[in-house]
Amino acid sequence: MVSFKMFVLTLALYLLQGAGTSLIKLNNNGYEDVVIAIDPDVEEDENLIQQIKDMVSEASTYLYEATEKRFYFKGVSILIPKTWQTKPDYEPPKLETYKNADILIEVPNPPGNDVPRTDQFGQCGEMGERIHLTPDIISGKKLEAYGPPGRILVHEWAHLRWGVFEEYNEEERFYQSGGKYVPVKDTHRCSEAITGINRAYSCSGGSCSFGTCRSDPKTGKPKKECLFVPDKVQNEKASIMFMQSIDSVVEFCTEKNHNKEAPNAHNRKCDLRSTWEVIQDSQDYKTSTPMTEAQPPQPSFSLKQIRERVLCLVLDKSGSMSLEDRLNRLHQASKLFLLQIIEKASWVGMVTFDSAASVQSELVQIETDAQRDTLISKLPAVASGGTSICHLFLPSKFSTDGSEIVLLTDGEDNTISTCFDEVKQSGAIIHTVALGTSAAKELEKLSDMTGKHNLENINGLIDAFSALSSGNGLITQRSIQLESTGATLSNGEWMNGTIIVDNTVGNDTLFLVTWTEQQPQMFVSDPSGKTYDNFSVDANFKMAYLQIPNTAKDGIWTYSLTSSAQTLTLTVTSRAANPNVPPITVDSKMNKDTNTFPNPMVVYAEVRQGSLPITGATVTALIESADGTTVTLELLDNGAGADAYKNDGVYSRYFTAYKTNGRYSLKVRALQGANTQRSRPQVNGALYIPGWVENGEIKMNPPKPEISEDEIQANMQSFSRTALGGSFIVSNITSGCIADVFPPNQILDLEANIEDDHINLTWTAPGDDYDNGRAQKYIIRMSKDIIKLREDFDNALQVNTTDLIPSDANSKEVFVFKPENFTIENGTTIFLAIKAADKVNLTSPLSNIARASQSIPPSEDSSSPSGVSISTIVLSVVVFFFF
Repeated sequence: MVSFKMFVLTLALYLLQGAGTSLIKLNNNGYEDVVIAIDPDVEEDENLIQQIKDMVSEASTYLYEATEKRFYFKGVSILIPKTWQTKPDYEPPKLETYKNADILIEVPNPPGNDVPRTDQFGQCGEMGERIHLTPDIISGKKLEAYGPPGRILVHEWAHLRWGVFEEYNEEERFYQSGGKYVPVKDTHRCSEAITGINRAYSCSGGSCSFGTCRSDPKTGKPKKECLFVPDKVQNEKASIMFMQSIDSVVEFCTEKNHNKEAPNAHNRKCDLRSTWEVIQDSQDYKTSTPMTEAQPPQPSFSLKQIRERVLCLVLDKSGSMSLEDRLNRLHQASKLFLLQIIEKASWVGMVTFDSAASVQSELVQIETDAQRDTLISKLPAVASGGTSICHLFLPSKFSTDGSEIVLLTDGEDNTISTCFDEVKQSGAIIHTVALGTSAAKELEKLSDMTGKHNLENINGLIDAFSALSSGNGLITQRSIQLESTGATLSNGEWMNGTIIVDNTVGNDTLFLVTWTEQQPQMFVSDPSGKTYDNFSVDANFKMAYLQIPNTAKDGIWTYSLTSSAQTLTLTVTSRAANPNVPPITVDSKMNKDTNTFPNPMVVYAEVRQGSLPITGATVTALIESADGTTVTLELLDNGAGADAYKNDGVYSRYFTAYKTNGRYSLKVRALQGANTQRSRPQVNGALYIPGWVENGEIKMNPPKPEISEDEIQANMQSFSRTALGGSFIVSNITSGCIADVFPPNQILDLEANIEDDHINLTWTAPGDDYDNGRAQKYIIRMSKDIIKLREDFDNALQVNTTDLIPSDANSKEVFVFKPENFTIENGTTIFLAIKAADKVNLTSPLSNIARASQSIPPSEDSSSPSGVSISTIVLSVVVFFFF
């Protein structure tokens, strides 16, 4: 046994964000506390650690030059898997976890998919979530396809830190400019001097060939097999967000050389601003000044190896815990945690406190059910005494670095600020869970120091403890919550429902039931119809649980509970069925922790299996306010409103239904829908280079491996998941009726199409309040000058929309009209934009600008099929977004 005495330190805040939020700090131009984590599935290779160091050192110098001596990498921690061989220079981690890693080094999924990418949930200028790289990228094995590892990292860092986007477009590689089709490479200005040739390249049956690019006879556009192949030797210095793999490229595009015409993601999302302008708007840029040294200081590296999980439960048993059934709920949630959530081989201790503190259990490594039962027997049974959280228990032979403290308290102590220094110095990850509404307000300052937890609803405490899976454990070892529900019943009423156990979970499946008055009758049936009623009952603390032996059968399970009039809750958890197959997971969060009315907030839920997004799911957010009111929101993955990308597995929605000041909690439920499927990972990352031109000779790189859709969709089953998303605080709401202060959301997906002499427009309908409700009217205007339409929209030619009645938010809108003052002929280009207004005439921001052009396909296209006239009308649509 390891001797352990921990200190009681904190109070309650939100949900586990300290253990899932980036630790990066900018200190005197240098980025510190950058966390690079090697995934446990990566095979041990001691060379990889040196390769990571080399990549960061190269990136630091490149970043320093690209940002005009403003930024570099100063301090980096490398997280090494527990399964790798231990070495003397490997330290235990402190606050670093896989959950808060900024850069993940992981095995490509599907195999061969080494594309560097950055997860970005938000809009232009908003920080991303994390960078994904593979060992082959780090080692330089993909040098010809993506460039040097350090340059790749800087490209991805710009996504992560400053919220910029790509200057290329793999879906539309060419666009019409000046009467001809040119590659999407910020042509005419930034990247203009990047030279190369256009070639058709196709592969079949293991062999590849290239030839002359041909145009599609129906559209005039180059066919999809046409690629831009750059010259190996270049002189152009920009741009890093287009092709950082070119040796001469060392700059971002600036306002002076940025091309606003190029139909790329950066123009669409960043209001036609250059990458450097977006960087200049960042807090990093505004709080720094250029350095004078020719080269930046060398980065420092800390090697930190994951160890067994070490956790201490710190439980409040003061007299105020006897109120509102708090002690009972503490016991229920803690018992679930000790039975099911804490992983095998973890070290667990327990401290209880009132006006003084007492160690109930030294650290015990969990190996058997008997050890779990012994810890459960130490849970507090009586509440008495005052509350003094800042009692200090110093460790004897055990460091708190990287350890976890789970504090549960009602927080009625106004002296917590005396703990702040200890919190900062402890090196521990502190998860805090609050009961009641009397938590000392000053303790919310701890939100930036530690982990965070706060929930207070029908299942809140159990949900909070269910979310306390290890931030460093294998995903296949973590407890997954399948269901969390509750109901207040009348005498003799039944609480019935179904649980879906899919084939990615099933091990260690547990049903937990709690009640407030008398033990209910409880029945659970598996998919074959076998009924279980042999619950283990703890009558004193009004709870019962059923553990399913072996691996639970996949399929639909049913439950039936009946009792006298009281409140019942049901929680179902499970683990992965196969250690080699990642389970489907749901992670949810709000876009920020605090908000001032009348600003909206955004709810995010990410549904994945490993690195593969799950699209087409039914995802619902339950947001509960401090007064107990619950708002239900359907989250969408439609690329409209609050959702940044369509079908990327990230479901989003604006939240504006504020009821009162105070703390709001978030829970998300995800179910398989009619069109649910796995999808390819969305790519916001470095451009794959198809080949190079060297000394006039084309040298093609191996093509990117084909991803089999059949393989991706294999064994996809129905599933259900719930996840806690933390909480947030809203202020500045005045008492009484809340006025209508929210406009319709910005339309981001306006598209145009020309048929004969008519223009067809499509877009996703906004709501009365952002993406909720129904707008009152649309205002559509058009012009032959994109800049005038953007800057003087109100004076542009207005389209008659008398007969256009808005649909409900998130519906697909279609509007067809004949321009009254425009003659559509060959060469005509029309720019269109739209605003929506609500019933009090609040208007949305200007939409993206859709550009519709009519042109004649090139007559020299010898591949045109017979019977197609060279005067065929075609459409070129270029979409611009404004924010």
